[in-house]
Amino acid sequence: MTAGSLAGALGTVATVVALVLLVPSSVLLLQAVVAALPPRRRDDAREPVPAARPAVAVLVPAHDEASGIGATLRTIVTQLAAGDRLLVVADNCSDDTASVARAAGAEVVERADPTRRGKGYALDFGTRHLALAPPGVVIVVDADCEVHPGSLEQLARLAVRSGRPVQSLDLMRAPPGAPLKTRIAEFAWVVKNHVRPLGFARLGLPCQLMGTGMAFPWQVLRDAPLASDHIVEDLRLGLDLASAGSAPLFCPEALVTSVFPSHAAGIAEQRMRWERGHVGVIVREVPRALWRALTRARPALATMAIDVSVPPLTILVLLLLAQAAIDAALALIGGSAVALLLGLAALAMVTLATAIAWTSFARHIVSLGELVAAPLYVLGKLPLYARFLRREKRGWVRARRDGQRD
Repeated sequence: MTAGSLAGALGTVATVVALVLLVPSSVLLLQAVVAALPPRRRDDAREPVPAARPAVAVLVPAHDEASGIGATLRTIVTQLAAGDRLLVVADNCSDDTASVARAAGAEVVERADPTRRGKGYALDFGTRHLALAPPGVVIVVDADCEVHPGSLEQLARLAVRSGRPVQSLDLMRAPPGAPLKTRIAEFAWVVKNHVRPLGFARLGLPCQLMGTGMAFPWQVLRDAPLASDHIVEDLRLGLDLASAGSAPLFCPEALVTSVFPSHAAGIAEQRMRWERGHVGVIVREVPRALWRALTRARPALATMAIDVSVPPLTILVLLLLAQAAIDAALALIGGSAVALLLGLAALAMVTLATAIAWTSFARHIVSLGELVAAPLYVLGKLPLYARFLRREKRGWVRARRDGQRD
């Protein structure tokens, strides 16, 4: 192969890669633009809701959460109505999670199975327990969250009215006095869990499930494939439900929040697990979901698959920067500049989307000067991504909370 033909072949590959990366970049920009637009009247207008709220069961899977589950349950108990249930699944716990939950007024079931560990198994166990007296709606809440007032009501009513899963606005917040890295992580969370789903919701499109603050009509959850040790079981579950014709809806009026650990190691551990799990879903699940959407005529599933294919913001920026550098090198040795132009266009889209998201949703999190410095934070994470090559750890993998030892 001559140098010219090699450069041509490399240029073709680079162009294909640039076109592939243009898709998530375009989706991100579309979501940010639509989310930032003033809401139209019909966005705020709600259809009539049922006169009576359905009976609700709040399901809280927990693994060694004795230090914080009491505070979470207190935010739930005050929102329960007559006939509602609060069920905690103390899953493979080695601490006092079960007794703390009982003291807070929850019904508790304990599960011990060292060979089948993970949140998905806990959810499956709790759902089978609820099947003895099925509620109208099941709302899943993680054991380290704050459920803001009125959120259970919003989720329950929308779930029963639509007959579909409903996802609340799920935010993680930096603790007071947190360093820039933590606040950048909070900003990235806002982009993923607020800006992006809000943009799609205003277009009448479904959203991803986020793991907590999720409401399911009983008939939907009863038949869902829950038992899993996958680290991002929520992403997979959302695709599975969309494949079955029950794509999730976004309900930003319901709010669930939690706080990043104050130490850097805990944050890095959390984000690495989430990002690695997300990339795994993109590689393994998105192609299957697109195929099912085509063969089963499920446009909502196709939309969700495209949404899931947008990688975490840090990874997307790193990919685009690497692509631009490679394409520039190819252009210098005589290759086509098409891939470079496409890559620069994608990078511009992501930059514009980030600026729009900051302007409309995150000025209180980071300043403009700090946002401009964010690329240094992205580059600083390069050593961490070597860990992507390691085998994904499954089962219950909890990030260290404040006050916990390594």
